[in-house]
Amino acid sequence: MSTKRDYYEILGLTKSASASEIKASYRKMALKWHPDKNQSNKPEAEEKFKEINEAYQVLSDAQKKQQYDQFGHAAFDPASGMGGNPFAGGSRQGPFTYTYSSGASPFGDTDFGDPFEIFEQFFGGGFSRAAQRPRYSMRIEFLEAVRGVTKEVAIDGKKQKIKVPAGANDGTRIRFDDFDVTINVGTHPRYKRDGADLFVDHPIPFSLATLGGTTEVETVDGKLKLKVRAGTASHTLVRLRGEGVPHLQHSGKGDLYVRLIVAVPSKLSGEQKRAAEMLREVGI
Repeated sequence: MSTKRDYYEILGLTKSASASEIKASYRKMALKWHPDKNQSNKPEAEEKFKEINEAYQVLSDAQKKQQYDQFGHAAFDPASGMGGNPFAGGSRQGPFTYTYSSGASPFGDTDFGDPFEIFEQFFGGGFSRAAQRPRYSMRIEFLEAVRGVTKEVAIDGKKQKIKVPAGANDGTRIRFDDFDVTINVGTHPRYKRDGADLFVDHPIPFSLATLGGTTEVETVDGKLKLKVRAGTASHTLVRLRGEGVPHLQHSGKGDLYVRLIVAVPSKLSGEQKRAAEMLREVGI
């Protein structure tokens, strides 16, 4: 079982990368993984070379890049209802299509020429329509994506068990022998996610923020005690290493960022009001 990798990760970039950086990184990666230069591991090189070209076709197009930044791979999954194939309107090569451009090659002056000519050179005249793989989408809950889950679904009248790995995200694609499944992940009322990192707001009383102490924070795996320093200001961000989302591509987890919010009660009891007035008298 494999998952569809993030296009920025494939090219070694971040979302803030400029058009020139995308072009330069594509040229570097495509030259590195050119199958003719990797005879000892040619099958791996061919797969990576296809990935690199697919990523560049999306990230080099401003409109497709905007869609991908907002929705991930789901933006181009017809089953998701968000949009169509990002490579529609072009020639089919392997599992995706692309639109050929006769403009300047991002490779510059090299012996390889246009990158899509390179692609055709190594992957021939394409695949027949019979080779097109069916794709389906499946919605899972936020915590199911974080922890991993196995679902039983019906595909073409047959029951199939779909095992979603821990750390799956919106747009993650799982490949099976005869079809692909794209994962759509729901939101969570408390947690926000950025890659493998999680963010959560955690209210604490004024007395705890002022005097210090401990509070119990609920993580996706259970409850943890968190030490609060005396004099902690509201909206202080505390990082809990390894309490985030499992990484899909390697071992370990991301981090959980806890934002401490000093709670101000809307109503006070008589005793609380007297205590607050005493604090005001001493300048707190």
